[in-house]
Amino acid sequence: MHIVFLLLFFIIEHVSPKKVCCYQDVLDHLNISRKSERHSSTRPVKDHTRPTILYMDVYISAILSVNEKAQTFSPLVWLHMTWNDERVSWDPVQFCGISQVTIPKEFLWKPDIFIFEMTQRDEALPNPYLLMTHEGRVYMEDDLKVVITCKMDVHKFPFDTQSCNITITSVVHRVNELRLIPSSNSSRVTQFSRQLMQTQGEWEFLSLAVTNGTFDMDGYWDKIIYTISMKRRPLLHVINFLLPVLFFLCLDLSSFLISDHRGDKLGFKVTVLLAISVLLLILNEILPSMSNRTPLIATYCIVIFAMMLLSLLETVLVTHLMEKDSRIMLEEAEQKWTRDSDSCHNTCKEGNCTHDSSNCNGSGGGTSRELLPVAEQGARDPQRADPHLLLLILEELGEVRSLRRAGGPQGPRLKAGYWTRLARRTNIVFFTFYLTAVSLFLIFLFIEWSS
Repeated sequence: MHIVFLLLFFIIEHVSPKKVCCYQDVLDHLNISRKSERHSSTRPVKDHTRPTILYMDVYISAILSVNEKAQTFSPLVWLHMTWNDERVSWDPVQFCGISQVTIPKEFLWKPDIFIFEMTQRDEALPNPYLLMTHEGRVYMEDDLKVVITCKMDVHKFPFDTQSCNITITSVVHRVNELRLIPSSNSSRVTQFSRQLMQTQGEWEFLSLAVTNGTFDMDGYWDKIIYTISMKRRPLLHVINFLLPVLFFLCLDLSSFLISDHRGDKLGFKVTVLLAISVLLLILNEILPSMSNRTPLIATYCIVIFAMMLLSLLETVLVTHLMEKDSRIMLEEAEQKWTRDSDSCHNTCKEGNCTHDSSNCNGSGGGTSRELLPVAEQGARDPQRADPHLLLLILEELGEVRSLRRAGGPQGPRLKAGYWTRLARRTNIVFFTFYLTAVSLFLIFLFIEWSS
């Protein structure tokens, strides 16, 4: 008998036709179609007093752009949501073991969520399907390219760390209708975001913190806040901006080795100052127009620009002192020649003048010894005389006559070389101050940027 039953069971199992099922059978059983609005028009609960619990996760898959000037942040977000639809369920045994079905989004109700900080509509192609299980569980995933406002603190630019929020809430449903609960904690979403990260560009993704709560706005509404922390990679700004400014500062310091008697030092300092001005224009294009605190990089440029300006003014002062000392030396030479000429004239007036005028010519200053022979040669041979040299001689004689009429310079006069010594001391003192102030300032900036 047992053998007969086994044979009958084998024949029935292998000879009888096997039941074939499709996903449409499940949809027909649940009365779900594009024309039917029964499952898509209202919240999926059988008792309206019971809220729908929406579990949500947000992951960051790319940091597309960060605009400090416009205070906007553009990430690529992967949104994962799941909730329970109490009106859809079936027995998988009746449908050949089908336990889940993928259907278009418009067939079922979806939560009306939005992002507080979003400033532009999502441009990415939405996922057209969602997943529904036989227990009534609905899963929906989507990729969003969002542009959100973000209040950025650029005080430590380019060594700054920024934090931007993505606040998700419902548009219509309050707490008693829709509850928003994060599926994962901060550490899990951070770890998964790092695995999904495709591109970061200038910014390095640090962490993604998750907090949830409610806010009061004519009723209580649930919200989930995802805080994205990211750190700027400063290498590009260091190479293109910080180091050139530092190099110009070193050039300005090295200009103290140039002699003050030459005019090249002043032109060199002006050129370096203009180069810093060009870099300041580049900085103006990077930093936002308004900020709570002055960026350290702006302080860095302003202080170095001010120190170079002081250095330029100090060079002008030293050059002026050098020229003043040169004028004093020229005046002393003229006065000596005038005194010698007056002494010779008085001697001749008393009757002691001889036919040999070597005493008068020899006792004169360097100027008279050089100019008088040339003047005599020009008087003997006017055709061979240099007109420029004759004009110079006339100017010298005019100054001598004016000094004689005025009775010579009045009051005490400083000796030649005083202003030169004062200029050199000023140079040494200012260079010491310059080097000390710049060193302390750079150390302070390094500490601030590192903290």
